[in-house]
Amino acid sequence: MALFDFPLDRLREYRPERDEPADFDAFWKQTIEEAAGHDLAPDFADYDAPMTGVRVYDTTFAGWGGDPIRAWMLVPEGATEVPCVVQYIGYSGGRGLPIDHAIWPAAGFATLVVDTRGQGGSNISSPGSTGDPHGGDHPQAPGMMTKGILDPEQYYYRRVFTDAVRAVDVAAAHPAVDADRIAVAGGSQGGGIAQATAALQPKVKAALIDVPFLTHFRRAVEITDRDPYQEIVRFLASIRDSEEQVFRTLSYFDGMNFAARGRVPALYSVALMDLVCPPSTVFAAYNHWAGPKEITVWPWNGHEGGGSRQRDTQLRHLRRLFSVA
Repeated sequence: MALFDFPLDRLREYRPERDEPADFDAFWKQTIEEAAGHDLAPDFADYDAPMTGVRVYDTTFAGWGGDPIRAWMLVPEGATEVPCVVQYIGYSGGRGLPIDHAIWPAAGFATLVVDTRGQGGSNISSPGSTGDPHGGDHPQAPGMMTKGILDPEQYYYRRVFTDAVRAVDVAAAHPAVDADRIAVAGGSQGGGIAQATAALQPKVKAALIDVPFLTHFRRAVEITDRDPYQEIVRFLASIRDSEEQVFRTLSYFDGMNFAARGRVPALYSVALMDLVCPPSTVFAAYNHWAGPKEITVWPWNGHEGGGSRQRDTQLRHLRRLFSVA
């Protein structure tokens, strides 16, 4: 690894122009309203986890198109009116097992860990359990990044972001949760999902956005040769006349455009040697974030970012923000 991107002083000022379609807000308003036409139908089934001090629910709800989405709900035993962290997963991962998500309940928070539709089938450490029955009718490069990419209505992340917005409603519906203290969190793909959800879902009161993916697509595909962004490059190399349509579609999903609509307090993190989510793409979103914000910089790390040190920072940050004793 090396310091391959702009120097830190320039990154802190890097605020590129946003490529935003004129109907961005109308597109997402229609998308969320269509999803709201399906009964959320949250189902919290007791799950016998080998853990003490926490109650676990195998959770299902209706996401985009009414499709069933799986999640884990973990609540400190006997808790009432507790804040909740809705967690989204990194690329290729699924919800895994409840034991993987014990940090937030140990700190006095409930947490809803949301499966990402269509992912987790090849990740041996974090398997998923939610399919994606949609996909469009054109070719795609292996992976999820180009699934439906020639049409914003069909693009894969339209469904994923909608599932994520609906998941916050699920968390708010649990009787142990204080619906006025809900945060969204994630790293990499999960960070990109959290960033979008914080802009789209008014129930969100804080965002924890680690090394976010799905941001500043144009620069990302030009500066890094790492997957998953390279899935887009391979598609463009094969479907040679699709560039204009591809980047038009991606403009509806670019984290910079969501960041410009973010109003809640956000804690970002960035790693300056991150070849997967280059630091300039992270700062591009961070510098556009419209609400209160902080960013933790890890100068000598790659995509792993701050690891457990960042988790500690997040815990302390959210305990202060939500007044958790």
